[in-house]
Amino acid sequence: MKVFCQECWWNDDWDPLTFGTEVDFSQTFFEQFKKLYRNVPAMSLFNVQCINSEYCNFVAECKNCYLIFGVKNDENVLYSHNTSFSKDTLDSSISGKLELCYETIQCENSNRLFFSKNSENCSDSYFLYECRNCVDCFACTNLRNKRFCFFNKQLTKEEYFEELDKLNLGSHTAIQDLKSRFYDLYLKTIHKHAHLVNTSNCTGNNLRNAKNCNFCFDVFGKESEDSKYTTHVVAGVKDSYDNYGISKAERVYETLAIGFDSHENSDYYFSFFVKASSNAYYSIACTACHHVFGCVGLQNKEYCILNKQYTKEEYERLVPQIMEHMNKMPYADKMGRVYAFGEFFPPELSPFAYNETIAQEYFPLTKEEAIKEGYDWKDPEDRKYEITKKTENLPDHIDDVDESILNEVIECEHKGKCNHQCTSAFKIIPQELQFYKKMHLPLPRLCSNCRHHERLSQRNTLKLWKKACMCGGEKSNDGGYRNTSDHGHKSDNCVNEFMTSYDPDREEIIYCERCYQREVS
Repeated sequence: MKVFCQECWWNDDWDPLTFGTEVDFSQTFFEQFKKLYRNVPAMSLFNVQCINSEYCNFVAECKNCYLIFGVKNDENVLYSHNTSFSKDTLDSSISGKLELCYETIQCENSNRLFFSKNSENCSDSYFLYECRNCVDCFACTNLRNKRFCFFNKQLTKEEYFEELDKLNLGSHTAIQDLKSRFYDLYLKTIHKHAHLVNTSNCTGNNLRNAKNCNFCFDVFGKESEDSKYTTHVVAGVKDSYDNYGISKAERVYETLAIGFDSHENSDYYFSFFVKASSNAYYSIACTACHHVFGCVGLQNKEYCILNKQYTKEEYERLVPQIMEHMNKMPYADKMGRVYAFGEFFPPELSPFAYNETIAQEYFPLTKEEAIKEGYDWKDPEDRKYEITKKTENLPDHIDDVDESILNEVIECEHKGKCNHQCTSAFKIIPQELQFYKKMHLPLPRLCSNCRHHERLSQRNTLKLWKKACMCGGEKSNDGGYRNTSDHGHKSDNCVNEFMTSYDPDREEIIYCERCYQREVS
């Protein structure tokens, strides 16, 4: 593929219509589209209106960011994904509106929050899970409107800071021990069946401001309505089905990375990275386009097919013929899978190998499994650098780290031990070191890819199971819950069943909404 830098791709020195071709009804549509897709110059990164953030992909309106993905309106954010509207934050996943935060997962509207998950409106706190409106709390779960709590125990202000001073939070060894202790507390606490905020008639997990959205995950921002099988929405979606990565759109089906807060984003079908458009079918990387079918890289165009300009009347005559042709002469891949009108692009059209994409994060395969399914696979590149520092030789405490660390190539602690895309080594950049010093946090021992996958491993899968409420346990002295039923934690006085992303083999104690709120309110 021809690849253009951002500046060249967006300027007017080239015209995508020059690559246009007429529809050939003797060939399958996808064969014709593949040729067009390979000929039209591709954008080096999907990186829109950003400043000093060239090592970021699928981002918009970001400044001074590094290795962030799938975000919008971030500033000074590093090594994060799907974390938007945030500042001065590192190693965050599926979060929003954060400032000076570190290692958060599914957290919102928080400041100086560290090593926390599913918490909102919290500040100056560490190791929180499912907490709301908490300040100066440490290693706590399911708290509301609390301050000076330590391992779920209420302390005075003086007692709290005395306990905090004992912890040595700048030490890597101390942090690892605290992570282990907090995980023990996490398993003993109760868990709501799903993280749903201001929702009505919804199933899924991590939904906010949603109505009639089912089997949906990671839906945030403005109101979302009447949608299904959709994941990662940052600014609302309506009347849509089978999508990933949306920012304000309606009536969209089987799309990826579309929308971006334009006033007009509707009627997208089987398309990828299309924004500010409408009535787009089988199109990629188009902006402000209307009534386009099988187009690539167009801007401010309408009534185009395979990047060829037509009149309105010609377009409306040809499109039904193409749809019919796609059904009569469908595309068959090398595995014999058939793709007619109504199917997304065949994987064979992708310029990326399976393990280069986030498909590997959601549905991990081995190389042998991927090849057996007919997907491409990319082997690790031969990286030509010399590791200068083993992780065991890193200073344990951040106070013992000086700027010479910026010159080191540090071996990842997981090198050779994991199946995902470990980079085997990493460097500390100046902006990152400044953050660790300011927040008094130890240096990481893992490369950014491994840290990312560790956060992913703490999230539930994008699947749902039917379960019954496990309410009925007795509270134990250590703050956890002890089973008092012969049939799990389900009690005789609660018969509620629900759909949850906690699979049946998980250890967590899962409550329905009513029983959960009764315990934590």
